[in-house]
Amino acid sequence: MKYALAGLLASTFLVPAAVADGISGDVVKIGVMNDQSGPYADNGGPGTVEAARMAIEDFGGEVNGKKIELVIADDQNKPDIGAAIAQKWVDEEGVDAIVGGSASSIAIAIQAMMAEKKKPYMLAGTASSGLTNDACSPMGTQWVLDTYSLAKGVIQSMIAAGNESFYFITVDYTFGKQWQADATKFIEDAGGKVLGSVLHPLNSNDFSSYVLQAQASGADVIVLANSGSDFANAVKQAQEFGIQAGGQQVVALGLQINQVHGIGLEAVQGMSIVTPGYWDLNDETREFADRFKKRFRDRIPNETMSGTYSAITHYLKAVQEAGTDEGEAVVAKMHEMPINDFQMKDVMIRADGQVMRPMYAVTIKSPDEVKQPYDYYTVTATIPAEDVWRPASESSCPLLKTQ
Repeated sequence: MKYALAGLLASTFLVPAAVADGISGDVVKIGVMNDQSGPYADNGGPGTVEAARMAIEDFGGEVNGKKIELVIADDQNKPDIGAAIAQKWVDEEGVDAIVGGSASSIAIAIQAMMAEKKKPYMLAGTASSGLTNDACSPMGTQWVLDTYSLAKGVIQSMIAAGNESFYFITVDYTFGKQWQADATKFIEDAGGKVLGSVLHPLNSNDFSSYVLQAQASGADVIVLANSGSDFANAVKQAQEFGIQAGGQQVVALGLQINQVHGIGLEAVQGMSIVTPGYWDLNDETREFADRFKKRFRDRIPNETMSGTYSAITHYLKAVQEAGTDEGEAVVAKMHEMPINDFQMKDVMIRADGQVMRPMYAVTIKSPDEVKQPYDYYTVTATIPAEDVWRPASESSCPLLKTQ
């Protein structure tokens, strides 16, 4: 399913078309779409649905006197299924905006379709940096993380620690390949070397051959460019093969706190990563986490779940201010208004859709350092937004070139 974007990118959200006042269909309908049952379900799945419900309830359940309705879909990690659901939602079911944490291949297709339909598309968990770069959209916003920001923080810390050579174990689809490409740029720019890489299928159980190839490369650092259950299986099997004990480091380009919990600190202790947020940063983040835990399996919200809450809350504020759910008018307000919630203060959305939030450098604690459940990170630095996200000067997004 393909959608033409050339005409859409020629004019940005800054000059919206004529806007119809009021709420279409007398309801603001928001769709949450991601993997609800597969390898990425623990990263988003039902937890993002609960975060979306919290956002709607905290907003009072209505906006400008009209009910807010939530619809949910499992895209099954399949682009054709995800794109078909999104089109049906918009064309037949009156969905006004979609929050997606889908695989990058799905998100790219849906973002193009949402641009054509002039409907807001909020990315919360999808990581391909192309979504705010060559595949950017006037209707898209990126709320949580991407392959550029995560790779930059991790690789720079590895280089600073004296590591010179790297080997990649990468999931074989758009997300993984983009992540490896972004990380490779940072390695080579710093004078490091990539000794090799191997691709693995999505949702793999046996990583033994990939781990042995990485071990044989002699690289200082084995980089896992994957996520979800793939990452968990890879890091556990690397530990079983004694990779770390042999002097090589295994690092995650990106890791959400639910994955740390699921894998166990023994396997990932000491890893340095970057993250867009942490539940234990301050009183506001702790209060939100406590409310979430009481509603969702006694678990704290991970980065994707918190990002979903922020995206929906800001979207609803924009609908309220615009006095309409017409897509271009709402997105214009989203860019105009600063984001203020439990985890972000006075954060703006850049023209390419990037939410310019700071990131945090953290080190994963050892088991004996943990004082309470999910007390997994030591925050070592706050990284300003301008130092972590792709600079406008390096972007190929046409929306930035018009600014």
